[in-house]
Amino acid sequence: MPNVRSRPAVTRRFAWPAALLLTACAGAVTARTQTAAGPDPRGITAVDGLKVGSITLSERPTGCTVILVDGDGAVGGVSQRGGAPGTRETDLLDPSNMVDKVNAVVLAGGSAFGLDAASGTVRWLDEHNIGWDVRIAKVPIVPSAILFDLPVGGNPKIRPTADCGYKAAAAATNGKVEEGTVGAGAGATVGKSGGGNRSMKAGLGSYAIRLPNGLVVGAIVAVNAVGDIIDPDTGKVVAGVRNPDGTFADARVLLRSGGPSQTPRAGENTTIGLVATNAKLTKSEVHRMALMADDGFARAIFPAHTMGDGDTVFSLATGTWTGQANITQIGALAADVMAKAIVRAATEATGIPNIPAARDLPKR
Repeated sequence: MPNVRSRPAVTRRFAWPAALLLTACAGAVTARTQTAAGPDPRGITAVDGLKVGSITLSERPTGCTVILVDGDGAVGGVSQRGGAPGTRETDLLDPSNMVDKVNAVVLAGGSAFGLDAASGTVRWLDEHNIGWDVRIAKVPIVPSAILFDLPVGGNPKIRPTADCGYKAAAAATNGKVEEGTVGAGAGATVGKSGGGNRSMKAGLGSYAIRLPNGLVVGAIVAVNAVGDIIDPDTGKVVAGVRNPDGTFADARVLLRSGGPSQTPRAGENTTIGLVATNAKLTKSEVHRMALMADDGFARAIFPAHTMGDGDTVFSLATGTWTGQANITQIGALAADVMAKAIVRAATEATGIPNIPAARDLPKR
């Protein structure tokens, strides 16, 4: 290879003016900056057009969380893979069905009783003249899912009502999402596959990522799983079945060794959540987004989708971003943010009597 120093004429011939060099360097820095993506600290409300409100009951740890859509609504979808679901208005989200806009999504505790919370959100939307226009009225479209938290923290007769859903809708904002032992996650627990009093507290978590081109994908989830919560970035248990000394038994180890494992009873668990993007998607694409986001459950919960879990993922596309949507990219990001939101649901939770949270355990 020739030595450049021996050919000064060639070097001078291709020398750039200093101003052009500075411009080129600045452009390179800008290009590098533009390729970086990062989390948005607000969580799912980083998706334009979405607001979140949570109501937590004081009498017992339970409540509901409402994700409210601005304007005429957003295209919606759902993936329901748990064996014991408790849901409302999910059939209309089928891509082959007519209604293509969702006005709100309600996540609630209280088992099937908690589905009543959606009625309160419907009432709030009706008062504000928001819903699917059927000419003589606007009918609010509010899919909903519930989790089972009746045994946690007191009187099982205390559960979210329609009033809870109304107040959560009224309180919804586009500020940073409140996480932890709040709203739909107030009574959520995890790590129940080991049987006995070995479970831990989880709650409500949210996470969003913003790309340099303006695309945003976010998730919110209430985690009440049979299984353990695993941080997919490290492979370590974050919350789950505990040994008598407070260490993690690790459901993976228990299952592989044939050790004690509590058979989950139908309807007594469930992780329920929502993924959303500001991209413009068709109803079929939004459905695919929900299906792909379900992979986040498998990454962060072990085991997931059991017969005792009613695992359900809703999806929304607000369409405020004008870029070219790539559903493969968006779906992959949806799985990623869902997994991170699940981890946050465990790490942001606070314990209640006899059910510690991750932050309550000794650091090891």
